[in-house]
Order: sequence, then structure tokens, then C-alpha cells
Amino acid sequence: MLITLPISELVPGMFVDSVSKQFEGVDSIKIKTRGLVRDKSIIKRLMSEGVQELLIDFTQSDVSVPTKYQLKPDAELVTKADIKPKKAKIKKIISVEQEFAKATVSYDQHNRNLQSLYGDVTSGLKMNIALLDDIAKDIVSSVFRNHNAMTILTRLKDKHMYNWRHMTNCAIFVTVFAKYLGYKENIVHELAMGALLHDLGQAKLPQGIFSKPEKVNKLEMQAIKKHVAQSLGLVKGEKGITPLMLDMIVNHHERLDGSGYPRGLQGEKLSRPARIMAIVDVYDAMTADRPHQLGDEPINALRYLLANKQMFDSELVQRFIKCLGVHPVGTIVKLTNERLALVTEGNHQNPIQPKVKVFYNAKHKHHVTAKDVDLTSVEHDLKIVASIKPLDYQLNLARLLKEHLLV
Repeated sequence: MLITLPISELVPGMFVDSVSKQFEGVDSIKIKTRGLVRDKSIIKRLMSEGVQELLIDFTQSDVSVPTKYQLKPDAELVTKADIKPKKAKIKKIISVEQEFAKATVSYDQHNRNLQSLYGDVTSGLKMNIALLDDIAKDIVSSVFRNHNAMTILTRLKDKHMYNWRHMTNCAIFVTVFAKYLGYKENIVHELAMGALLHDLGQAKLPQGIFSKPEKVNKLEMQAIKKHVAQSLGLVKGEKGITPLMLDMIVNHHERLDGSGYPRGLQGEKLSRPARIMAIVDVYDAMTADRPHQLGDEPINALRYLLANKQMFDSELVQRFIKCLGVHPVGTIVKLTNERLALVTEGNHQNPIQPKVKVFYNAKHKHHVTAKDVDLTSVEHDLKIVASIKPLDYQLNLARLLKEHLLV
């Protein structure tokens, strides 16, 4: 939950996401630092530098949201006619099976539309920004109904459709992660749009670079790096493009240690949305099938992000892992009882104990009656042994998902 507070209400234990208002005097230094306020000396320093308002992230704070900022019933609007207590609105919970049917149709349609849009941009036609906005809205709506359904679909792979699937998948991952981090829905929509746009400039580059079965060489890599500028050129002047979206486009290849491109920015110069986009971009690229490589298992991509703390925000990486789980939904896992199971729901408290649907006997190599299992249950001692690639057991993941998730 993000709330803007005056400096007078800042207390130790609050996590400052950014400075939203600062008096800029002759000798003042523009404050860009973000992090946990550990003691009052930090507050005094912020005051001395003219800080007036700050954006506080209470999902990362050690203190609760002040009472005055908590949602309360509007007592002032209650009249004599409103003596009867009003029933609280109960948000309808949609199961993954219920949302999956709709999400499957939407996911396929989004990829077809993005393929067409990508082709239009490659041909020099005008980009349809309204189409991207509709896709972003649909993804955000689906994720807010049930975040697992769309996420499961990101596990489907097709190396010949990587460019536009990457756009869709990144928008899904960014939306799921932003929702988990507590961003409001309108901001999540902006983040989803930034994810859809972040690599679109690649459509303006020679497409042979992306379809070749071998890794790109140094000259080709130099050409690929130009996609950032191309993406900016495509969105320049377009209605509805916000600074947040531009930030994600420009900085998603930057790294905390300055080793990224195009400007080699470091540390605090990189915003939170740019750091989120960097994590999601690398995660999807590593786990997807591409013309020159087969996708790696999610757990290996997460290990890579964790191991490179100098490049990626380690705090955000850890929260990303808690959000997706060590074995994300849609992953096939092998259990200690020699059964294969499909991960259907993550566990934010314990990422290694998700909910799964057992469907296959790995020892005797045959399907079994599907059964939902919660790995946190005390009724059994089942654990995940490893992630499994569908082809290792001649399994068709797309067919498997439809058999077990479509209602």
C-alpha cells in the first residue's frame, strides 16, 4: 500500500519509496534515496534537506498504516434514513478453473493481435496504441480476478512466437508482481502498458537477427541495443503514454552496477518500476523457448537473479520469488511419492509448498485420477523433488492444462 505523507508524520520503521515534494533551496541536495527509516536522525536529515512529502510503501514498512489513513466508513454522510446497517460488499472469489477458461481465450487473442501489431510496425505502419491499452486492461482485470490463471499460460512455449509472447508474458508477470506489491489498479495498468511497450522497438530492426538458430554476435548485439531508442521513437507523441511507461522502456536493460545499457545508470538512479521490469524481462527471456535456445526451468532463472545481486534489486528479487513461488503455477513437479503434479496455486508464506494437482505415476509411466493436494497439509509428508520438463515424459502441456483446468 503506497501512501503520501508529510515529513511531520514520518516515523522510524516506515519504508520510503520516493520523495514526492522537496523544497529546493540554494544549498539543498535533491534526495533520491529509498529505503527503511531506521532512526530519527534520518528524519532530521530529510527535514534539513527540505523534504516536505514522501511516498511510503507500507507493504515494506515495519509499522502499520496510521489510523487516519485507514479506510473507514463515511460517518458524516449517514442520515436518519440510513439507520439500517449496510451490507459490506463481498468481492467474489473466482477459482483458477473459472478464470482459466476465459484467460485461455484472451491469451491466444492477445498473442494474435500482438503478432499483427508487430508485423505492422515492422512494415512501417502506425502503431495501434489503443489495441495495447485494451490488452493491458484485459490482463489486469484477469489477474485481479485470479492471478494464477494468466500466469499458468506463460508456461506455454513456442520459439517461433517469442517476440510477441514475450510482450504478453512480461505484461502478465509485471501485473501479478505489482498486485502482490500492493500497487493500486490504475498504476498496475500503467506498469502493464510499459511491459507491453518495452521491447516493441525490436520490430524496427532486421528480423533475421531474432530468428537465427545461433546466438547473436557482437555486431548483432550492438544492433539489438538500438531497440530501446526505436521503442522510444514509436511511442513519442502518442496519447496516453506516461512518464512511468517511458521509464520502463528506457531503463529495463540498465543494471544496478552500471553494466547495463543504453546509459550505464547505477543504483539509486534506477526507479522501482525499472527494477521490476528488469527482473521480469530477464526471467521471461530465460524461461521461454527462443530460436537459439530452449527455455530453462523457472527455479534456475530465479537462482540467476538471486546470484547477481550486483545487477538486480535483491529485495525485489526475493519478493518476486515469494510472489511466483520457487515452482510457479503451470510448472510440472515430481513429488517424493513418484507422482507428477501440476502446480495450480502458489504459497506466499512458504514458496516451496504450493497447491498441486497430481495426475501422473512417474514410476510406471501412466496417468492417474487427478487429485488436488495442498503440500502444507499435515495429512501427508509429500514434498517436491524437482521441476520436470513436459517432454521428459512425452507430455503435452497445453493439452494437460485444458484437461485439468477447463471446467
